[in-house]
Amino acid sequence: MIRHVILWKLKDGFGEAEKAQIKSGIKSGLESLAGQIPGLVEIKVEIGGTAGSTADAMLDSTFDDQAALKAYSTHPAHVAVADSKVRPFVQTRLCLNFEV
Repeated sequence: MIRHVILWKLKDGFGEAEKAQIKSGIKSGLESLAGQIPGLVEIKVEIGGTAGSTADAMLDSTFDDQAALKAYSTHPAHVAVADSKVRPFVQTRLCLNFEV
């Protein structure tokens, strides 16, 4: 199994209400992929960081194997969510993939 964790920092210039709406869109968009992509075992997005957090959102997902993660990255449903809900709003993206 492969764990795929992403941290995002939103672009500067968004007000608090805009940030909340963007983060909610990221969460609902990505979590809606559950059951749609072969090899995606679990997907969860955290958007409620506590004081002192330096990231705005975190994706925590698990895949059957490296091939499933690779297929997810180009799957049309994932690309649609990433292109509409994530990429336009994100300044920084950090990724860590590891075996579990």
